[in-house]
Amino acid sequence: MSWRSESIWIEFIVGSRKTSNFCWAFILFFGSLGFLLVGTSSYLGRNLISLFPSQQIVFFPQGIVMSFYGIAGLFISSYLWCTIFWNVGSGYDRFDRQEGIVCIFRWGFPGKNRRIFLRFLMKDIQSIRIEVKEGIYARRVLYMEIRGQGAIPLTRTDENLTPREIEQKAAELAYFLRVPIEVF
Repeated sequence: MSWRSESIWIEFIVGSRKTSNFCWAFILFFGSLGFLLVGTSSYLGRNLISLFPSQQIVFFPQGIVMSFYGIAGLFISSYLWCTIFWNVGSGYDRFDRQEGIVCIFRWGFPGKNRRIFLRFLMKDIQSIRIEVKEGIYARRVLYMEIRGQGAIPLTRTDENLTPREIEQKAAELAYFLRVPIEVF
């Protein structure tokens, strides 16, 4: 999602609040809760889950292992829910030709560096770079090369853009910023 005018381009970045993250958090939470309940029911000798008789699971070693997996899964699920709640990774990229400034803002984890704000002068932008790695784990990332600063990624690494989409995005941005495109 983006907004453009003659002199300003704002690209909004979706953070952790994606459908896939919600799905994984739910699946992980309920799966690990099931493991924990089966492990606990094997310890107590009672059926806490009516679909699965506790007599089939011996507390040592199966019940302990299932309880451990349940607790570990609950921790990972809690981490996912926290990143969704805090919307880690969301923000915007703002390119302002009128002021000659590029601003990149992202939300991080709570703490001292929760707000990540980078500011560059447009005259320091050398190029827009496309990095393409094909294969089983194809990766296409768009970077902005800054003089003396290195490369700043503009797309998420998990954002699966087609070659045509990333080329179009790079061409539009390079045209807007009046810089060349490099392909690696």
